[in-house]
Amino acid sequence: MLGILAAVRGGENKPTRIMYAINLSWKPTQRMLSNLVEQCFLEVSTYSGRSRKRYAITDKGINTLDYFEKSNEILPKDVYSARASHHRLKITSARS
Repeated sequence: MLGILAAVRGGENKPTRIMYAINLSWKPTQRMLSNLVEQCFLEVSTYSGRSRKRYAITDKGINTLDYFEKSNEILPKDVYSARASHHRLKITSARS
């Protein structure tokens, strides 16, 4: 979800371009785009009378993306990675 919001905020507005930016297949990308539109994180516009869709991020989407980006900056990365490696150590030593 955050990857899609970041891609749209970064200028990708076509469904296929968004799909490539987040490295997902077509069906999951469509489902996620639909969910984000339903939850008002994205807006969708249709062009050319056909089903050519363009997506734009809403204020709610921007605020959500900003919130998670700020939390990433605040959280100490070394504590998380130390816990993760400690957890992996327990798992691998339990198998031995």
